[in-house]
Amino acid sequence: MYYSDDIIDRVRDANDIVEIIGQYVQLKKRGGTYFGLCPFHGEKTPSFSVSPSKQMYYCFGCGAGGNVFTFLMEYENYSFSDALKYLAKRAGIALPEASEKAPGGYDSKLRDSLLEIHKKAAVFYHEKLKSEKGRQGLEYFKGKRQLSDRTMTHFGLGYAGKNSSELYSYLKAEGYSDELLRESGLEIIEERGAHDRFWNRVMFPIMDVNNRVVGFGGRVMGDGEPKYLNSPETKIFDKSKNLYGLNFARKSRKDHILLCEGYMDVIALHQYGFTNAVASLGTAFNEKHAKLLKRYTKKVILTQDSDEAGIRAKLRALPILRAEGLSVKVLDMSPYKDPDEFLKALGPEAFEERIRKAKNSFLFEIDVLKKSYDLTDPEGKTDFYNAVAEKLAEFSEALERDNYTRTVARDHFIPYEELKRLVNQKGLKRGLSSDRVSGSYGEPERMRAPRKREGKGRDTGLLRSERIVLTGLCEQPELFERISSQLVPEDFTDELYRDIAAEIYKRCGEGNFNPASLIDRYSQDEDTKKRVVEIINAKPFIPEKSSDGADGVEEEAEEKDSMLKSVEDALRRIRLHSLEQKMNAAVESGDALLLQRLIEEKNGII
Repeated sequence: MYYSDDIIDRVRDANDIVEIIGQYVQLKKRGGTYFGLCPFHGEKTPSFSVSPSKQMYYCFGCGAGGNVFTFLMEYENYSFSDALKYLAKRAGIALPEASEKAPGGYDSKLRDSLLEIHKKAAVFYHEKLKSEKGRQGLEYFKGKRQLSDRTMTHFGLGYAGKNSSELYSYLKAEGYSDELLRESGLEIIEERGAHDRFWNRVMFPIMDVNNRVVGFGGRVMGDGEPKYLNSPETKIFDKSKNLYGLNFARKSRKDHILLCEGYMDVIALHQYGFTNAVASLGTAFNEKHAKLLKRYTKKVILTQDSDEAGIRAKLRALPILRAEGLSVKVLDMSPYKDPDEFLKALGPEAFEERIRKAKNSFLFEIDVLKKSYDLTDPEGKTDFYNAVAEKLAEFSEALERDNYTRTVARDHFIPYEELKRLVNQKGLKRGLSSDRVSGSYGEPERMRAPRKREGKGRDTGLLRSERIVLTGLCEQPELFERISSQLVPEDFTDELYRDIAAEIYKRCGEGNFNPASLIDRYSQDEDTKKRVVEIINAKPFIPEKSSDGADGVEEEAEEKDSMLKSVEDALRRIRLHSLEQKMNAAVESGDALLLQRLIEEKNGII
């Protein structure tokens, strides 16, 4: 359901975020900010900050951040509507009747209805599994897979019987229309009739990070095809943006996440205590999955199957995870095919030992590469050495490149000096010095975050200036008059930054700007919300600590002066870029008078 901005602002302002979060996290005041251990990832040193002035929280460790609504949504698994109702009741605010559709066409009622249907379907399948008619499914889970009752309940496992219209009849009796059931993806509605998408299958509810059932996976009983069937994409389910088990794994206190191949591997690992396991949902691992993982961890251990298909899956996932700056290792499960088989045979202690010995991902790639060459043949051996040298030449730092060259030479019995010479030759052929060879690796295990370009051909210095101005406005809204007299939102080159600037300008002009209000505007898209949170909580203008024993008041004054200087420098850069764009347009249009005025304005800035 949708509520107006006015009532959302009123409820947010009536609930102090320090008081709300203080019920869950032990906070200590440090200057004007409160700090504590992050409730969203395991840490020993407090990096979770709560700002009373901004009414926001932000973790400098995992990047989690938001306002009082998003905290309850993340921690308590509330929907936005539930969080709003809880906080309104806490503050003694009576909520007006909500509308069904928000501005921009976002249909809250449709999403709520689809979530309700999926929740009822999950209960239906789970109860079927426990009934006499679910015996075949129960024998599969308890007998063949050796799952406990507790595990089956924890994951909400179920069974879709051999009657292909049982769920349809149940949902129709619950009052849902054919149109809505078709929209859910659970029913196939045709002119000749309707039937369930899933039947004669054991069922795996797919939950989002807030524990809401958004889809299903089903494994056929017997030899039918397809063996595994997933829900189609709907208004609430996008398999490229979900990972099975992440709703549980994100709460694990481990410093890494185990990336598996399928549902049963995740469930088996969780049953044995490895609650940090996840898997992609019947689709190849992609960039969206990597971004999702990055919200909750900095380290991923690949545990896909040890067969050829599993090795290919690992090789595909490695560059995607590295591109997001994640550290990656590869688990060796030989002689077993998957985690489920390994755990049944050797138990959790042996698996934990394999995790500790997980292989450096670059060295894993070299091992796989080696299998492509016949090392008993001199020509094959030479080709292998050259291929290894090509990969080593991709490292960006000479010291790190040399460290890996030594390790590969030792592990594969290659003369070190000869391999080093080959690596340098590969670098020189690219027209680069042997001390600086660029490439895609740079740091295989402690992967540094790549320098992200926010658009092809974009000036990252300009984008940094735009971020500084927006952060300055969030830190000091009183800068609005100074900034708005020099820049309009259209001067920002990034689409999101333009939109944020327009919203800040609007709210500052009305005299009611609160940085926390920006989060609600962008809460529908997690990646966008995270970018907004980072802008609001960035610290691009912290001065060096003074060495003369300055007190807190003086340090705060120094920080404010540094901020103002950073904002002024950023303003100047954005204005010059905007004028240059306008001058180019004036030249193309032949408007000499406008061009002369713009040149004079630019000279005044320079």
